[in-house]
Amino acid sequence: MITIEAGTGLAGCLPRHPGQQDNEGNTVMLRSLSTSLIVRGVLAVAVGIMALAWPKVTVLALVILFAVYAFIAAGLQAMRAFSSPKAGPVTGHLLLGLLDLAAGVIALAWPAPTALVLVLIVGSWAVIAGASEIGAAFATGEPAGTRALFILGGLVSIAFGVVLFARPGTGAITLALLFGLFNLIYGAVMLVDGIELRRGARHILHPAPRERHAA
Repeated sequence: MITIEAGTGLAGCLPRHPGQQDNEGNTVMLRSLSTSLIVRGVLAVAVGIMALAWPKVTVLALVILFAVYAFIAAGLQAMRAFSSPKAGPVTGHLLLGLLDLAAGVIALAWPAPTALVLVLIVGSWAVIAGASEIGAAFATGEPAGTRALFILGGLVSIAFGVVLFARPGTGAITLALLFGLFNLIYGAVMLVDGIELRRGARHILHPAPRERHAA
């Protein structure tokens, strides 16, 4: 006699196909990654708007704004690291998180920061983070569209750093404008990337009827 537990129904007694379990695991990881990208995109856009709208911004205010952004970005990189199924992406995102954390600490700990010091810190952070983002894009094994968006985000970051190094005498207000524009563009890329990953997760969990029939 077969006993079915209350609340589980017949479906609870049926074995789960290994492919279904793999799909659900991939979906969870994609959702976690997409959530971190969307949150970072929203954060970047918000910081960009603040930097652009802040009248007569001071160097100290920019230091605090950048440090807060870097600390939150470090936490989101850690989230991305532990949502990756392979060791390579985990290491890459953890290194990016440590870079964000170090940049924020240096910016806050530097005694009497000047605009030039902040330009050098932010420029170095942008170039190294952009190069690391491009490297991580090739290591994640993501679809071509997602990889292209990761690479685009890395190129935007590198371009921002190059602009800062090309004009090291930038004042606080000009630096705020550049930082704001960078965050608006970078945040938009991260938002699009996160939304695309979220759609990919839904496609894996709920494939089209034709794909189900073919399976």
